[in-house]
Amino acid sequence: MRHGFWVLSVIFVLACKNQPKPKSLESLTSYVNPFIGTDGPGNTYPGATVPFGMVQLSPDIGIPGWDRIAGYYYPDSILTGFSHTHLTGTGAGDLYDILIMPTNSRFKDTLKANNYKPYSHFNHVGEGASPGYYWVQLKDYGIKAELTATPRVGIHKYTFPKDTLSQIHVDLGYSLNWDRPTNTKITVVNDSVLQGFRMSEGWARNQQLYFEMTFSKPFSSYYVKENKEGQATKIILNYQTEEDEVITVKTGLSSASVGGASKAIKEEAKQDFESIRKQANAVWEKELSKIRITTQNKERKTIFYTMMYQSMLAPTLYSDSNQQYKAANDANGQYLPETDSIAMAKGFNRYDTFSLWDTYRAAHPLYTIIQTERVPDMIKSLLAHYQETGKLPVWSMQGSETNMMIGYHAVPVIVDAYFKGFEFDANLAYQACKTSAMVKERQIDEFAQNGYIATAAGHENWSVSKTLEYAYDDWCLAQFAKDLDKEEDFDYFLERSNNWKNVYNAKNSWLQPKDASGTFIYPFTPKEYSPYFCESNAWQYYWSVAQDIPGLVAATGGANRFEQKLDSMFTYAPLPTDKLPIFSTGMIGQYAHGNEPSHHVAYLYNYIGKPHKTQDLVYKIRNEQYKNEPNGHCGNEDCGQMSSWYILNSLGMYPVNAAQGILDLSVPQFSKASIQLPNNKTFEVKATGLSEENRYVAAVSLNGQQLKRRFITYKELMQGGILEFLMTANKDTVNTQSYEQPNPLKIYN
Repeated sequence: MRHGFWVLSVIFVLACKNQPKPKSLESLTSYVNPFIGTDGPGNTYPGATVPFGMVQLSPDIGIPGWDRIAGYYYPDSILTGFSHTHLTGTGAGDLYDILIMPTNSRFKDTLKANNYKPYSHFNHVGEGASPGYYWVQLKDYGIKAELTATPRVGIHKYTFPKDTLSQIHVDLGYSLNWDRPTNTKITVVNDSVLQGFRMSEGWARNQQLYFEMTFSKPFSSYYVKENKEGQATKIILNYQTEEDEVITVKTGLSSASVGGASKAIKEEAKQDFESIRKQANAVWEKELSKIRITTQNKERKTIFYTMMYQSMLAPTLYSDSNQQYKAANDANGQYLPETDSIAMAKGFNRYDTFSLWDTYRAAHPLYTIIQTERVPDMIKSLLAHYQETGKLPVWSMQGSETNMMIGYHAVPVIVDAYFKGFEFDANLAYQACKTSAMVKERQIDEFAQNGYIATAAGHENWSVSKTLEYAYDDWCLAQFAKDLDKEEDFDYFLERSNNWKNVYNAKNSWLQPKDASGTFIYPFTPKEYSPYFCESNAWQYYWSVAQDIPGLVAATGGANRFEQKLDSMFTYAPLPTDKLPIFSTGMIGQYAHGNEPSHHVAYLYNYIGKPHKTQDLVYKIRNEQYKNEPNGHCGNEDCGQMSSWYILNSLGMYPVNAAQGILDLSVPQFSKASIQLPNNKTFEVKATGLSEENRYVAAVSLNGQQLKRRFITYKELMQGGILEFLMTANKDTVNTQSYEQPNPLKIYN
């Protein structure tokens, strides 16, 4: 018996040795380059954070300016410290809360440009970043700084040289760009713990941030500096360090209380720095693995997973470890009389930093695919803002309405989530949407009464753009009303959704500004950047009728004329003498990929039977406007919109109408992509025969059945399956027979 057992064991072992080893899944975080967008117009930061986290612990140059909106600018050569909050890819200079800077006796020089604060030179050879981790050598001090994060805690690791006067500066008075501290306080609890708060004004009004800070080594002494108004409190902690001695600093945050900040450290940051760093990396690995692509092109793979990473940097967590947060205030910094200053997120995580004019287009539709567990909390966060201020947010951050940009684009985000079946209070949501569409501010009342917004004095009148954006949001609201059997509201908002026609000039086929008497404004030059168009011109906003593309085609003069105008959009390049504003970047003719109103335009060829032109343009935009380099974004990343555009378009799809429940099809970037869905389902996108030559789509099938339409529904995608594109090199063979077009009066739920 034993002999037989031994023989079987040997056979089993030999058989196992001869079996091919299972291929371990490669690390996707290794393909993320957090420096993409830190040069040029991208305005991203390279620091440590976790997906949608409260903490964005990142280096600060310390010198203000448009290029340093995110605190860091790749061409610079000095660092002034590491602060705990940053905006990703915006044009707004705010946050930069609670700066920490390690120094020692080598500190000598100061600079007026950074308000005479300690700084150190650095270079990119002595610097690196990966998801959840950043490190840099501070050359002037011989100190290595490393950063990592949990959702609510920033963790610093400083490796000092031998010195009798090593120091850690904690500066609450540090500010940059629009930010200004109004009240600050530091309390020394003991020789290893600090507590305090930083109140500030900037783009976010009435911002408050409480913190607790713990140190792995007790400081031997300290010195507090503050001005009479208490606006610039700073503490300098003194140490004597040995060669390569490590001091770790953990900073918990809360907008509600020191207690919430303290609890964050106890709950989220119990482990040592390296364990937390690995934990952050693992969280990112899990998120990135929701889409796995197959390609041999490492540059494109790096761009794809960096865009995945950047799509998850906002919205940001706002409720603390006690589920408390500072209640939202309106654009004037005022609270509703009945609102408590501290609110409670009961049963959900409260998020903020909603750049809705940007992100309703692609980021939020993407979240409904790969962030299904977070979408209900995001919607509940929008509704909490409504309950606290009486309106849905326009562009909110840190509990403050900024009213930046236009529209009431929380509406399409909520309506899209409602029809896709996400759980939240639908009646409250409808009430919030309708109320926000009926307020007497931001010219919404004028839009409702007159059917358009008239020109007026001011450099940001944006009359045409507002008319178009409000009309789109009203279409979304009309569909919501219809599904809730509110027929009167349905008719009313559907009629308002046609208000785009009131600024359409049939004589010259342009959407054109009108004065209060209803007369079109002349002279009118479509390529001119005038006060009547929001960060765009008439070329770029002409196509912003996503709710009624057939109506726009008809108004333009039919399919042939529409095609001619689209062709001109992509070929009518600005002259060298034309003055382009800072937001007109990523130009292809008059198309500006660096700004959001253009993002759906390439797909409009699908609606007139010319899909090969959509495919040509998507291929061109992907390859030319996204690079694996610091200057890799052609415009502001805008809190996930620019990156989400790339992710969806790499899959060969994009939602032209972001709330209709469909994804219009173009051409995939990769031979295979697998999307991990809830309930262990997967949706695969295959591009059979894909190559640099074979980049046109001859046919598309869904689960083996050929599609007779250029779109799929969200419901089809979420059921799992295989979407296969059959590729060809000859665009003339692209199937342009009659295809079903999306119904402009239908939500595909």
